[in-house]
Amino acid sequence: MAKILLHKENLFHNLNLILKQAGKIQKVAIVLKDNAYGHGIIEISSLLKEFGIKKAVVKNFKEALKIKDYFDYILVLSNKNFNNFHHNFHFALNCFELIKDLPNNINVHIKVDTGMHRNGILPEQLEDTFFKLVEKNINITGVFTHHKNADNILSKDFEQQNLLFSKIKEEVKKICKRFSIKLPAFHSCNSSALFRHKSIEDDFVRVGIATYGYLETNSKTLPNLKPIMSLWANKVSSRILKKGESVGYGGTYTSKKDISISTYDIGYGDGFLRLNENQHYTTPKGFKVLGRVSMDFLTLNSNEEEVCIFDNVKNLAKIHNTISYEIITTLSKDIRREITK
Repeated sequence: MAKILLHKENLFHNLNLILKQAGKIQKVAIVLKDNAYGHGIIEISSLLKEFGIKKAVVKNFKEALKIKDYFDYILVLSNKNFNNFHHNFHFALNCFELIKDLPNNINVHIKVDTGMHRNGILPEQLEDTFFKLVEKNINITGVFTHHKNADNILSKDFEQQNLLFSKIKEEVKKICKRFSIKLPAFHSCNSSALFRHKSIEDDFVRVGIATYGYLETNSKTLPNLKPIMSLWANKVSSRILKKGESVGYGGTYTSKKDISISTYDIGYGDGFLRLNENQHYTTPKGFKVLGRVSMDFLTLNSNEEEVCIFDNVKNLAKIHNTISYEIITTLSKDIRREITK
């Protein structure tokens, strides 16, 4: 049976780099949405708790319920059916019109659109948003934004959004004083933004992809992150592929000599995407994927009982003309996850 190994030492290595950049552990919130970026939300949550992380960020209420016993503070990013089920849940308010749907006494983080133009209230709606939330006795526990281009050091978007968010924070402070309410927590940094700042002035940072060992950025000064996931497959069958014979759908690989080959139990049905036969993939140990990846199997020039398919997805991302996020989040939740040193 195929499996995913989660390397604890690599995770803790990455967390220590994140902690050093953020300043203190109280400033670190780890993003666990979409099954912890494909790594396994329960497995990663257990390791984060062991490390001492207290804050987590998830996509929806369902994910929040899964990890409610692992963290003191959980931010839910994209729920529309709000629920005040648990005291440590905080829900993102992604547009002004949703205020009417919020139940009383819920914990809310106001998302402000500073330039991404995807979710969030407009800056000019800030005072009206506070007024309506206070009117409904809603707890305003956070104000945040999201960077659209922090990974591109050649763009001016990062500086412009930082400047606008700084102005928003000053406005929030004035509004809170006017309404005599507690100042909410401010946060804006994703992984790339975290490593662009010399010091973090916000109350906490939301770290996703860097936790798992990757950064999608064109910066030349990158932290020494280590991928924590490796994908393994087990042999199903072996045979000799004779010279002139082909293997797999379409017969796209034809052997130039007699070779030993084996089929392994991983395929695109498990989230290991089909390869373009014009782009060749080689495993970390040097075995080549021969022909097409099928739904449940792939073929390698190997006879080993168990093979590491990847321990770093950067090369696969290049082959598929995509980013590391897509490769790791595509992996099936049904693949067994195991924690190892």
